[in-house]
Amino acid sequence: MTEKQIAQKRISKLKETITYHSRLYYINDAPEISDYEYDKLFYELVALEEKYPEFASEDSPTKRVGGEALDKFEKVTHTVRMGSLSDVFSYAEIEDFVTKTETALGHQPCFSVEPKIDGLSVSLVYENGKFMIGSTRGDGITGENVTENLKTIKTIPLSLSDALPLLEVRGEVYMPKKSFDALNAKREENGEPLFANPRNAAAGSLRQLDSKITASRGLDIMIFNIQQIDGKEFTAHSEGLDYLEAQGFHVIPFRTKATTAAEIITKIEEIGTLRESLPFDIDGIVIKCDNLQERTEIGENTSTPKWAIAYKYPPEQKPTELLDIVIQVGRTGVLTPKAILAPVRLAGTTVSAATLHNIDFIRERDIRIGDTVYVQKAGDIIPEVVSVEMKNRKDDAVSYEMPTVCPSCGEPVVKDDEAATRCTNANCPAQLERSITHFASRDAMDIDGMGPAVVRLLMNENLVKNVADIYRLRAEDIKELDRMGEKSAKKLIKAIEKSKTAGLDRLIYALGIRNIGEKAAKLLAQTFGNIDALAKATAEELIAIDDFGEITAECVIEYFSHPQTLAFIEELKECGVVTTYATEKADNIFEGMTFVLTGTLPTLSRDAATAIIEKHGGKATSSVSSKTTYVVAGEKAGSKLVKAQNLGVKIIDEETLLKMAGE
Repeated sequence: MTEKQIAQKRISKLKETITYHSRLYYINDAPEISDYEYDKLFYELVALEEKYPEFASEDSPTKRVGGEALDKFEKVTHTVRMGSLSDVFSYAEIEDFVTKTETALGHQPCFSVEPKIDGLSVSLVYENGKFMIGSTRGDGITGENVTENLKTIKTIPLSLSDALPLLEVRGEVYMPKKSFDALNAKREENGEPLFANPRNAAAGSLRQLDSKITASRGLDIMIFNIQQIDGKEFTAHSEGLDYLEAQGFHVIPFRTKATTAAEIITKIEEIGTLRESLPFDIDGIVIKCDNLQERTEIGENTSTPKWAIAYKYPPEQKPTELLDIVIQVGRTGVLTPKAILAPVRLAGTTVSAATLHNIDFIRERDIRIGDTVYVQKAGDIIPEVVSVEMKNRKDDAVSYEMPTVCPSCGEPVVKDDEAATRCTNANCPAQLERSITHFASRDAMDIDGMGPAVVRLLMNENLVKNVADIYRLRAEDIKELDRMGEKSAKKLIKAIEKSKTAGLDRLIYALGIRNIGEKAAKLLAQTFGNIDALAKATAEELIAIDDFGEITAECVIEYFSHPQTLAFIEELKECGVVTTYATEKADNIFEGMTFVLTGTLPTLSRDAATAIIEKHGGKATSSVSSKTTYVVAGEKAGSKLVKAQNLGVKIIDEETLLKMAGE
């Protein structure tokens, strides 16, 4: 036997051995060899494949480390639609679902009850037992090809022992709590922004163009459905999952069967008690008919099946001690009280602070320093104090009063009609720092590399004392600063220079005028055309704009009424910042048409989709009415989609919008 033949045989044996031990370690949690022994086998395979690349197959374990970075993701059209489920939030709704299902079938069905992993839904396609294509759900019809990134997930089999002609499965990619904590700890150490929760971290990691980054993030997957299969048949969903488990897939755990609403509710409560101890996040329980023929009999609604629902757990609340209340000064001068808490694990992260909104909020709930309080995450992201455990109140619990002077600059504060307490000093350092950070942010002037840490550094070094100073920075001023260097300095100056042409709409939003968001800024730019005309606008002119009211108009007039504001605008002009609105219509394909965007689109952000609509002469609005021409629906489209269906408004997806626009 030649050396090459010996190498080929050894490579084949190593692939088989490594795959076997990977399954024991990652799927069965029952390793037979040490990490050291496993690594020796793995790196022997790497060396042999480098020497004999002709034997390095696509299902080799070495493919899990990531390959060359992509320029973009290709689109994938799903053969079987990746639909969503109707959400329910009460046991009464579960009982109603069970009753309706029994009525539709004429008998008591068997239900599969499974945890709902909080992650990102994907499809895995196997042909003749080989993993061929992996894609994101997207809008359910079209997703993105993330095959190379999915290969880095060690619990996805690259080949199956049962080489069926075709097998497509659906699963949920997630980031284990342990991986999430390690990732955020590393980002904090590097001064990078932290991920809000494991789901956001998983979504961002799976959509990296460089699969090596994905490989470093410790992602995992749970398979929960067979989308299509050739060469084998099942009568029940649970049979299919058992088959997938035997094939080496990481299948959804804690699944069980139930025939009554009472049994389903018991299972929901059982799993609910385990949520905190699970190594992954779940946000609910999926209940679906187990018999596949019964699913066909029951049928589907327009966008969701009638044979399944998802029960969503209420926001997780935890008790902890309120150690102190501190004040945070925002960019508009608002003093926001913040609770400093004894650290508590909540909805996937450790929480040590929470917003208290304003003094009225504190007084209404009689929140005191030293209290035991219950906290939750609003929208599973922002920690907030919900209530006080009065029976545990200490005798020395201290009532809180807002300061009479700003803790940042010492100037007097006032309480306005909106229950907000504001600093009266326009040059307050805390306001300036947040104003500059907002000005440079992605949705404003989009100065890449000028985040909060860099802004703070520049202010501490007296290089930036106001927003206009950004445009006076020089690379030689920056390169000597901590963590900067010549390369970073040049990159930042280039980003600052680019921001000068961001456009009037972005500039207006960047100014931080109260009650003026991105949409309102765009309307102001379109209406007045340049910053000088806007500065002279009357209340009548402003109120005449769609969706503008008296309060919004007053905020604009008040902002431009100060001489220092007008002087600041002149400074920006002198620095070369564009203060006029350039309208670039490619054509008038959408002229007279009104679009409403809802849900998460597969590839376009809300801003990008709006820009396409406006570029072709259309208008994007926020509410659905009988005058709406199209509703562009993405993943997790909500009430706007339902209203459009009720009104008979035509519903399209992202792909259709792009085709209509010729993009």
